[in-house]
Amino acid sequence: MTSSVIKIDPKLDLVLEREIDVPVELVWKAWTSPEHLRHWFAPKPWTITSCEIDLRPGGFLNFTMRSPEGQEYPHTQCYLEVSPFERLVTTDTLLGGYRPSPNPFFTAVIELARNGNGTRYKAIAIHGNDATRQKHEEMGFHGGWGTVLTQMVDYIKAGRMHS
Repeated sequence: MTSSVIKIDPKLDLVLEREIDVPVELVWKAWTSPEHLRHWFAPKPWTITSCEIDLRPGGFLNFTMRSPEGQEYPHTQCYLEVSPFERLVTTDTLLGGYRPSPNPFFTAVIELARNGNGTRYKAIAIHGNDATRQKHEEMGFHGGWGTVLTQMVDYIKAGRMHS
């Protein structure tokens, strides 16, 4: 794992760390391939109805989440860092092409490291102030991000990553 440049601030950041028993290469593929990301990225019964990825710094991650009631929530994020198999940094503070977002919320850092045949996985949500961090925590950061991580591992173990 590339050493982290992120200094965790508990007043602003939320962190989820796990050791998972799937290879780092498949975790990277699950995070960076729209055809795979849409299968695990929303905590069920929520779904991802569309997903586009332009995987490069300044590129974009566009996806739409659908609630069980059918409401759709489009999201756009800008990639800040793309370090294959090590780190992926996105933010909704910017749109693709580094355009400022009208509704910034947080920056996400996914750090990966090989751990035997598995992966050491760390997700960090960086917020601009305590109120935003608290809102994200109350929205269920740990439960939601933990659920989608479990869904990703289950998806990989089901052998659906070969397409």
